[in-house]
Amino acid sequence: MKIIETDLPGCVVIEPRVFGDDRGFFFESFNLDKLGDAGIKPTFVQGNVSSSRRGVLRGLHYQWPKPQGKYVSVVEGEVWDVAVDIRRGSPTFGRWTAVLLNAENKRHFWIPEGFAHGFVTLSERAVFTYLCTETYDASADAAVRWNDATLGIDWPMSDVALSDKDARAPFLDEIPEDRLPVYVP
Repeated sequence: MKIIETDLPGCVVIEPRVFGDDRGFFFESFNLDKLGDAGIKPTFVQGNVSSSRRGVLRGLHYQWPKPQGKYVSVVEGEVWDVAVDIRRGSPTFGRWTAVLLNAENKRHFWIPEGFAHGFVTLSERAVFTYLCTETYDASADAAVRWNDATLGIDWPMSDVALSDKDARAPFLDEIPEDRLPVYVP
């Protein structure tokens, strides 16, 4: 398992060792001991799977209070996955990073608590999986507008399909401070 740092401290790409032959392949998708060696020690309490067609953009989602860390991957297709630091007081507040996840590269992306998360489907269809460190809580559900100009996310497509909730999400500077996660050094 290889840990690849991103532009945002705490957000990392996990690249598994893949063992394959003419029968197929095998890889560890999660190993708490190996992640722990890299300083990542999540406790997962919920797993989710979504399926999306090309051009579907989901996000930028987060929960506050009860923030969720997410360990995400793609088992079919391809997505461009984004994490945005929205923690009040963070030295990287408002910065984003992105990773290409697909069934071929078998990469996982760790997004710690306090980050907004979203992805856009690049293939005809994608099956996206994520493990979460906190259960979903509708009262804590929140989002940041996907095309917030102050964030400047360089999405690979602009003609996207959005849910009503995501289309109406507030811009980051419209969110009251008490509805944003807090940075803890």
